[in-house]
Amino acid sequence: MGDEVARHEFTREDRTRYRTKVRRCLDVFARMLRESRFEFDRPMTGLEIELNLVDEAGDPAMRNAEALEAIADPDFVTELGQWNLEINVAPRQLTAGGITEFEETVRRSLNEAEHKARGVDAHMVMIGILPTLQAKHLALDALSGNPRYALLNEQVLAARGEDIQIAISGVEKLQMTADSIVPEGACTSTQFHLQVSPDSFASYWNAAQAIAGVQVAVGANSPFLLGKELWRETRIALFQQATDTRSDELKEQGVRPRVWFGERWITSIFDLFEENVRYFPALLPICDEEDPLQVLERGDTPSLAELRLHNGTIYRWNRPVYDVVRDQPHLRVENRVLAAGPTVVDILANGAFYYGLVRMLAEEERPLWSQMSFSAAEENFVSGAKMGIDAQVYWPGLGTVPVAELVLRRLLPLAHEGLVKLKVEQAERDRLLGVIEQRCLTGVNGATWQARTFHRHYDHSALDRPEALRRMLRTYRDLMHSNEPVHTWPVS
Repeated sequence: MGDEVARHEFTREDRTRYRTKVRRCLDVFARMLRESRFEFDRPMTGLEIELNLVDEAGDPAMRNAEALEAIADPDFVTELGQWNLEINVAPRQLTAGGITEFEETVRRSLNEAEHKARGVDAHMVMIGILPTLQAKHLALDALSGNPRYALLNEQVLAARGEDIQIAISGVEKLQMTADSIVPEGACTSTQFHLQVSPDSFASYWNAAQAIAGVQVAVGANSPFLLGKELWRETRIALFQQATDTRSDELKEQGVRPRVWFGERWITSIFDLFEENVRYFPALLPICDEEDPLQVLERGDTPSLAELRLHNGTIYRWNRPVYDVVRDQPHLRVENRVLAAGPTVVDILANGAFYYGLVRMLAEEERPLWSQMSFSAAEENFVSGAKMGIDAQVYWPGLGTVPVAELVLRRLLPLAHEGLVKLKVEQAERDRLLGVIEQRCLTGVNGATWQARTFHRHYDHSALDRPEALRRMLRTYRDLMHSNEPVHTWPVS
């Protein structure tokens, strides 16, 4: 969905042609896997961070077009809502100080962008859901100006055939109806990319699925939506519901949601792309002129444009990625479970924990996923999203345990060992995984800090709820720029 799209009307013939083309791409992809045509000499990692724009008071600033013009950096691009931006960080290896380079690059880019965005009365905030969003901010006219978002909105609503219902029950309850996918724009995330070989893809994807519940519990940062305190990572429930193309009847029939955890462990990346084609109708049936089979047979690399576009409209929490860089194809696991923020160091700590842990789990002789059901991994994911760092999760050999205890006793040592294998320097390992350790020891992550600070304002003063959330957010914004990890932030 990062590519530009322009067409706004699709015929039956368009959809038939697209289905044929997607299946042709899938056949070519299967052949490429058999013939080992993928680059893997220098496996890279990547990072994307979605951002929110706010005004001086802390309310959403619907100015992403003006902000992008002021920032004038190609690494910054639009996202779905006019209060959203995204930064795409150049990929790199983790060896020889790679994680520190990520941190320095992101901090430098964000500081420069923040300085320029102030010229259009906007400030940047890395947070899972902007707590000052109100229903009036989620109208259709809040969509970004890029035509692809209007087109996606039209197709989701057409497929659904009715307004979108959002119902989330947590600390409080929220029910709302939306006539567009704009509420999806409330979800701002961090995406970690990991390049893997075709032979090891399944192990890395399965490992990422197995730890998703732990990730989201430890890194939760989205406790508020439309003034209500809901899940610790409300973004998980909101994203699934805001893009749901299914009516109630289709849900009852077992039709899969487009925001999907999945339903089984896999044996190949092909399993995921094949499921995409088998289960999900096209949202954007746009065909490319390329014949992928002809391109492959003349010795070149096909773009597989239709297969990639289709994959981009199915929002797995761990998404398979096929990409071509400098005419070389490669495969990636895109880890999408975590919220943005609170600070750059918190994001990189989450990244170090993820990269180190999946490296170890993917290479174990007796795989973790052979010892637990897929449904147990999904239950962990929901528990982590609902309860955050207070969640209880299932782990083979231990049963149901507090997630903080699991991380401290079992997973942090594995993550350290995995980073050693990735040749991450000791100082980086100790500093970043120390952040995860301290979160677990103190019980403080972004979600708990937000909730505690809000209640300090709201429960002990005459402030109304919107103003208490604004004050909390302004404090969050200032502390975010300190780059001190969130577990050290004062509650005031």
